[in-house]
Amino acid sequence: MLTVIAMSGGVDSSAAAALLACERGPEAVCGISLRLYSTSEEAERSGRSCCAPADLYDARRAAATLGIRFYVYDAQERFRSEVIDDFVASYARGETPNPCVRCNDEVKFEWLLARARRLGAEALATGHYARVERARDGRYRLLRARDAAKDQSYFLHGLTQGELRFVRFPLGDLTKAGARAIAREHGLANADKPESMETCFVAGATVGDFLEAHGISKARGEIVDVEGRVLGEHDGVHRFTVGQRRGLGVPHRLPLYVAALDAEKQRVVVGTREDAARTTFRARAARWVSDPPEAGASCEVQIRHRGRPLAAEVEPLPGGDVGVRLREPALGIAPGQSAVFYRGDEVLGGGRIAGTRP
Repeated sequence: MLTVIAMSGGVDSSAAAALLACERGPEAVCGISLRLYSTSEEAERSGRSCCAPADLYDARRAAATLGIRFYVYDAQERFRSEVIDDFVASYARGETPNPCVRCNDEVKFEWLLARARRLGAEALATGHYARVERARDGRYRLLRARDAAKDQSYFLHGLTQGELRFVRFPLGDLTKAGARAIAREHGLANADKPESMETCFVAGATVGDFLEAHGISKARGEIVDVEGRVLGEHDGVHRFTVGQRRGLGVPHRLPLYVAALDAEKQRVVVGTREDAARTTFRARAARWVSDPPEAGASCEVQIRHRGRPLAAEVEPLPGGDVGVRLREPALGIAPGQSAVFYRGDEVLGGGRIAGTRP
């Protein structure tokens, strides 16, 4: 039976393809890449883009080395409408979106799963560092990777039971060094390729410059403290994020953090660490890997990919939202970011942060 492997051109998906080709034979593996956007020459030279034209060449070369079939599909229109347009609109509202989560939910997995099934495949594999296990009751559990430093389960919280039944993560028990070693062992030219560190389609520019090139105009506004006193000015709320400390341009005897953004009034509210920390928030349109938790259930929540898991209690709300109460105040609860709920290593689900009150 055929296994489709999503190939981005990076070392991880190429190493995953190598593992599958060894396990099942090259004839039983098919590589697919999606062309998502075009990028600048500067970004391509940096080696830190993802799914750009140069990366597709790296994916094709890896597939040829492994002797597996390989196809490229153009998903630029869908990526633009579902990811880039949402990214720009979210910043215009004073939010800080996570485009990688949205890309997985609305572009990569939905499209690739449909394509893999159309090809008659029994599974879709990716190079993500995460694990799937089947519990005794028959349900599928999405788990953190063995290598905590590389865990990417945060980005995958939108996967359903039906999707988890079909997906495979060959690197879930490996380290990054292990993946590179596999790539070298198979003679893959991208074995030492740098990781993509920036938002892929912004690579080569700052987020602020990208947003202004895509329809958000500079707009002078006030920087105020939590009491409303004017402390300074700025050129647009889209250049700030809740929890930000550096680059505020406001002298003060204590460190200041962005506590809130008001896009309608073009106002940036700053305060001390105590002012900016929150204990409650609401996440909208929550998706649960299995059944939603009961009201008051204890779990951990991660409000950033690299963030520390925070002890919390959750309460599903009417309309699919979820209220969250933290055991301790936390900084950087930024509207637009993903809040992902865990119990130990198991992903329960997640939603998009909407506000600082449930």
